[in-house]
Amino acid sequence: MWFAATPAAVASRAAGVVETATSDPLVAGGLFVAVLVLGLGGWAGYRRFNRTPGERFLRALRYPDEVAVLLHPNPDPDAMASGMAVAQLCRHAGVDATLQFPGEIRHQENRAFRTVLDLDVEQIETAGDLAADTVVLVDHNTPRGFQGSQGVEPYAVVDHHPGNGTGSAFTDIRTDYGACATIFAEYFDDLDATVGNGNGDGVSLPPFTATGMVYGIQADTNHLTKGCSAAEFAASSYLYPGVNEDLLDRIANPQVPREVLKTKAKAIHEVDVDGPFGVCDLGAIPNVDAIPQAADELMHLEGVSAVVVYGEKDGTIHMSGRSRDDRLHMGEALRTVVADIPMAEAGGHARMGGGQISKDHMEGLGPSKGVSRDQFKQRLFDALAGERS
Repeated sequence: MWFAATPAAVASRAAGVVETATSDPLVAGGLFVAVLVLGLGGWAGYRRFNRTPGERFLRALRYPDEVAVLLHPNPDPDAMASGMAVAQLCRHAGVDATLQFPGEIRHQENRAFRTVLDLDVEQIETAGDLAADTVVLVDHNTPRGFQGSQGVEPYAVVDHHPGNGTGSAFTDIRTDYGACATIFAEYFDDLDATVGNGNGDGVSLPPFTATGMVYGIQADTNHLTKGCSAAEFAASSYLYPGVNEDLLDRIANPQVPREVLKTKAKAIHEVDVDGPFGVCDLGAIPNVDAIPQAADELMHLEGVSAVVVYGEKDGTIHMSGRSRDDRLHMGEALRTVVADIPMAEAGGHARMGGGQISKDHMEGLGPSKGVSRDQFKQRLFDALAGERS
């Protein structure tokens, strides 16, 4: 096929066609040029449509002078590692990149990740705080969590969560993957990156970035035991030569605040269990990051296959759900629970989900009758049992 040949092969075949078709020099010359142009055009088209995702992403990065790499609100290790990966590719492309996020970095694991890897990331409150008009979203596909977010049109989106967000120049959303950092590991592999301290003009993947990406994958898949695909194992193996084990250990084993341990103990003591499901209302809590940790802890209860933990801080109820029950999609279950509550949002994957609800709206503010705490708990049990839709 013309489009599958190299440029040299195209020229050779063009000459052969001309020789076969005519012996008139003028006609032969014109025919040679025409065939050569068509052949090279086919080759260019073939290359354009058969670039790897990593090649296409790097190519997209070469056009802007500066990009804002936007992490989701309250970023976790996977989001921060993905941001580090984009920043490294931007360096190779000769583009300035600024990592930014709305919300806070609170969880002790997230704070350790930022500190140990000396991550330079800026907090924003409004769209006007974005460092550039060109915005790359990682680990989420719709801007949120800051004033004016609805007016931001992403240039590129790389994510593994469900959603309809897209980038104007590049979109890669893989909901079957367990971590966004896995996608970026494949990009580096596509680009034949040197993992570790690379030299020369090629793409390199330095130890800090490789270490961050490995931990991002581990954090989002509970150390490769939950919600991961074969791609996570392949990515971890690919990244391993660049990992700094001392840095990895310091991130993975941070000190835990006393308030978090107390919240986890309260969840263990006060969880209500009905059959294979557990639900716990923690009431007012000092640290919302303790909620998903409490949910993880409750999954160790014998006989329990799915749990939801929720608590209230500053007028907002935060939920976190975990499941190993094949009959249950946790993200969809939580979405049904809050469907009729104004200003509420919930969702997630089959094994893991979360959500936020305005306490005032849950109690009846706005166009709804309101739901009591006991009624809300029963809704959760019904949803886990598949009795809500």
